[in-house]
Amino acid sequence: MSTIQIPVSVLNLAPIRQGEDAKGAIASMVDLAQATEKMGYTRYWIAEHHNTPTLVSSATSMLIKHTLEHTEHIRVGSGGIMLPNHSPLIVAEQFGTMATIYPDRLDLGLGRAPGTDMNTARALRRSQSDDSVYTFPNDVKELLTRFGPEEVQGQVKAYPGVGTNIPIYILGSSTDSAGLAAKLGLPYVFASHFAPKYMEEAMSIYHNQFQPSAYLEKPYMMVCLNVIAAESDEEAKLESTTMHQFFLNVVRGTQNPLQPPVKNMDEIWSQREKEMVSSMSSVTIMGSKDSVREQLINFQEKYRVDEIMAVSYIYDPEKQKRSYEILKEVVDEK
Repeated sequence: MSTIQIPVSVLNLAPIRQGEDAKGAIASMVDLAQATEKMGYTRYWIAEHHNTPTLVSSATSMLIKHTLEHTEHIRVGSGGIMLPNHSPLIVAEQFGTMATIYPDRLDLGLGRAPGTDMNTARALRRSQSDDSVYTFPNDVKELLTRFGPEEVQGQVKAYPGVGTNIPIYILGSSTDSAGLAAKLGLPYVFASHFAPKYMEEAMSIYHNQFQPSAYLEKPYMMVCLNVIAAESDEEAKLESTTMHQFFLNVVRGTQNPLQPPVKNMDEIWSQREKEMVSSMSSVTIMGSKDSVREQLINFQEKYRVDEIMAVSYIYDPEKQKRSYEILKEVVDEK
């Protein structure tokens, strides 16, 4: 039997479940971090979204600090900090402070999208021009410098932050960032959990163009996948309707909290909506332990990624934990 012994990690958008408030969603986020830490997951990343009443992941650095405070050894990070919204100096100071309190436990994933609609983006931007998305490469380089040694710093320094060497990861949902991650010699994380269309092309660009750096000798490719694991294929299929309703929110522009599973999605969505949701969620590992194992083996035989980051939109928190438990059991098999 083939095995898939690679690191697995968690991405959490910190959704609010139906019947839950924002405080409850944050408590659920911490609870899942504690559970996956005990399971042996490598890292736990928290997303950044704005003006979205069904997600509490707007002040990402504060949620990271809160999670670090309530866990012991799992790496905690951003999936990601959306740099168009933030001054690199502020990011360096915030993450430098956290790294000082919690050494060797922090990751900084960086994205070039605003993580919201354009009106909200304009309200968030540190400048009134929309060119901050184009300064992403220079902003990344600036952060690499600010976390580096004293002698490479300019006149303005991030205290604390200097010398913390916080690992930086480049996030992407298209091919744009793949070349940048390769050029800078940084790890690359692709968002297959909602934008699988360019996954193969982005992987190819990253591997073919990678240049060794002080941070990384060879490419390190992480892929974010939807994972719905359960005791049976039938149960996983039922639980996956929560994920389908989550993506239907995106397609429709509605703002419903995370919904319980339903027996028949065809009563909810149109054929066109079904096709759009299916396209967004096409890279999903789903089913019983045997099915998850088979799908992961097939995925790894084709793509040979270095790490998998799992997103599990499951309504019942205990079933969500069980899904992560099944995934970890599969990758730990010898």
